Amino acid sequence: MGAETPASIDTASLASRIVDAAYLEGDFVLRSGRRSRYYLDKYRFTTEPSLLRDIGQALAARLPTDTQRVAGPELGAVPLATDVSLATGLPSVLVRGESKSYGTQRRFEGLLHAGDNVVLVEDVVTTGGQAIDSARALRDSGANVLLVLVVVDREEGAAEAMAEAGFQFEALFSTTTLGLKT
Repeated sequence: MGAETPASIDTASLASRIVDAAYLEGDFVLRSGRRSRYYLDKYRFTTEPSLLRDIGQALAARLPTDTQRVAGPELGAVPLATDVSLATGLPSVLVRGESKSYGTQRRFEGLLHAGDNVVLVEDVVTTGGQAIDSARALRDSGANVLLVLVVVDREEGAAEAMAEAGFQFEALFSTTTLGLKT
């Protein structure tokens, strides 16, 4: 099953829209445990339909041609994976933090087969811990993780951690390209 060709997105405009929607100032503790004077609230861009659609199109344009499935870690990246799936026609896989203890007791929702070429999409990464955990789970299940593709890299170690873990990494935007790096 091949991917459909996504529409072209004006990335400068998209960057500005993401900052306008999601940039908050204050004193925040990040998932990594680090403190930050600013926060990019992913829910403010993944719950806005026109912004989510355009982010999905921009992510879809970066998928390797041999991608067979798009995966997203729960909870934040599920809308992104779904949107990229809709933009490309590729099936999506949702990656749980751990196997659920009831029902099917699966770690992954959606079909995932050994040997599938998968791109993991993620929203905002600092150190990349959640994305690496999800990518490892996919790889350990037999999937071929082609790329970890994120919307925003906070430039605080995620790229280096991805390389160390053996994953290709790419970001649509960084704090520098969003004009947030001081």
